[in-house]
Amino acid sequence: MSGSFSESVLVFSGLDPSGAAGLSADIESINQFGITALPIATTLTAQNTSEVTMVHSVDCALIEAQFRALIVDIDFQVAKIGLLGSASQINTIANLLAKKPELRVVLDPIVCSSSGKQLLDEGAIAAMKDKLIPLAEIITPNRSELALLAPDLDEVKAVALLSRPWTLITGTDDSQNEIEHRLYQQDKLFASFNYVKLPGEYHGSGCTLSSSISALLALGIDVDIACKRALDYCYQTLLNAKKLGKMQYHPNRSKPT
Repeated sequence: MSGSFSESVLVFSGLDPSGAAGLSADIESINQFGITALPIATTLTAQNTSEVTMVHSVDCALIEAQFRALIVDIDFQVAKIGLLGSASQINTIANLLAKKPELRVVLDPIVCSSSGKQLLDEGAIAAMKDKLIPLAEIITPNRSELALLAPDLDEVKAVALLSRPWTLITGTDDSQNEIEHRLYQQDKLFASFNYVKLPGEYHGSGCTLSSSISALLALGIDVDIACKRALDYCYQTLLNAKKLGKMQYHPNRSKPT
């Protein structure tokens, strides 16, 4: 262990009424590690297990007020960032986080929904690259998100361009039988994690993974070990997934770690 212990994780993310992703996934995952989530809603969405039909950004002034209410009362050391709604919102959150430079930031740069809908416009993507990604200790993009953040580059060059201490690239389409996730330290491949590919489609697995990493960092776990443990936990939630709706499965985050 290398970090200090914290009992809570600050979470910026969206509300998913299906309960599979967003703040529901964040809170459930973080709680499984004995850590309390401090949730700040960034977006309100209309979505289900099939599609996202509407995304509404929460007013920046309300986000700032929630942050200021928490920071004077609770000593959080880790922040997890998920779905954001606009360039102005990204700039607001980046300015807030910069006031607490010791904060360890886990960024899940959600650009597209799991059903394929692009959720951030080009201005918001540019703001994320310019203002928010530089504050993150680790980012967890999937392949399509990496391609939008660093277009026309191969994986290694894209990771180098984003230039974070740690980057975990998650994959679901490596082959018919296996999934490989790759962890980079700076621009060097640090480790690969391989899992048997499961049938079906899952909603909220990325939120589960990044939130689990943030909880483990709050416990003082080293980043590389936190990534491995979070990936193992996330895989178990998929092995035990539930189908509540007509399309994608819900990860079952209530299973023990």
